[in-house]
Amino acid sequence: MESLKTAVLYGADAVYLGGEAFGLRAKAKNFDRAQLKDGIAFAHQNGVRVHVTVNIIAHDNHLDGLEEYLLFLKEAGADALIVADAGVIRICRRVVPDMELHLSTQASATNAETFAFWHEMGVKRIVCARELSLEEIAHIRANTPETLQIEAFAHGAMCISISGRCLLSSYLSGRDSNLGMCSHPCRWKYSLMEESRPGEYFPITEGEEGTYIFNSKDLCMIEYLPELIKAGVCSLKIEGRMKTPLYVAMVCRAYRQALDDLKKDPALYEAGKPLYKQMLSLVSHRDYTTGFYLGQPGPADQIYDSASYIKQVEFAGKVLENNPSTNEIFIEQRGKFLKGETLYLIPPSERAVPSAALNLLPIPVTYIRREDGTFAEDAPHAQEHLYIPATDAPSIQEGSILVKYIK
Repeated sequence: MESLKTAVLYGADAVYLGGEAFGLRAKAKNFDRAQLKDGIAFAHQNGVRVHVTVNIIAHDNHLDGLEEYLLFLKEAGADALIVADAGVIRICRRVVPDMELHLSTQASATNAETFAFWHEMGVKRIVCARELSLEEIAHIRANTPETLQIEAFAHGAMCISISGRCLLSSYLSGRDSNLGMCSHPCRWKYSLMEESRPGEYFPITEGEEGTYIFNSKDLCMIEYLPELIKAGVCSLKIEGRMKTPLYVAMVCRAYRQALDDLKKDPALYEAGKPLYKQMLSLVSHRDYTTGFYLGQPGPADQIYDSASYIKQVEFAGKVLENNPSTNEIFIEQRGKFLKGETLYLIPPSERAVPSAALNLLPIPVTYIRREDGTFAEDAPHAQEHLYIPATDAPSIQEGSILVKYIK
């Protein structure tokens, strides 16, 4: 729920999320039924659509309860269902025929005939397989009905397998990625062992790329938005359902500002590219890649040779309310900070700054006051509620994210 609200606040036009069943993120903090209703209501109050994942690759026993769940989602007001399995689609068409269907990237749609087929089956939007190039997407757009919408991933973690249809997790850990339980063995470090010399491990290398032979870089298409639009993409998808609210805030804000700049003036967008890249460099990420969009990538374009992440800021807190009368903000602490340090506030999308500078709002922590009125030298306790000074308090919006630069 926190990430949903953050995505809405920081500029998303729609959010996609999963319930407790039938989706591909079993380890995420998914929504129970009451939370689904509340989340959909919050999004709709702010003019944002909600797309619910029902995209497992199902065996017969996985379909138990699906019909009743679909009727619940319709009653709850979900705007679309993200689906991948032909049987699930057939059930959707029978049980909730008026609900909008989006084909998941998990279905690996890679050609115009496949796109047209699924459209004939009642699918309104198709999320492109991640293996498609911009040229291929443009060809598909030119050879499919205009009533079919095309969505494509623009940012986030990449999978080593074709559109996520992976068996590695099932084989190595017994957790089926096609049922939402992926253990991400593609991120592990591997060594080679010769059969007659057990226990002698040799690192696997690819030139200078390292030993993480399955570990992909993160996708980032912030510099190629005009090309995606020209190819016929109507919706940009950001992967991030298991990311922090800080990540959601910064990435949504970067793409929202880039798209708004582009719509206003292409020259403004071009001038803003360094800013967008700077914004995306702050949050936890792997090295960035353009994936398959610009052509077949080589190992150096794709492989990330580390288990660690790159980041410049940490999540320090979230604004719960402002208090203009005392020039304070009431925050929920998320990371340790000290009296005398400076935190930085990420303005929501509606307060987006001109593209000339990142311009995060500095919040000098000259004191830390607890709810009981006592003062503290530091804030070490997770999710503690605190007051800190903010001269710009009247204009600071509830839900805004505070960060601390890593030294």
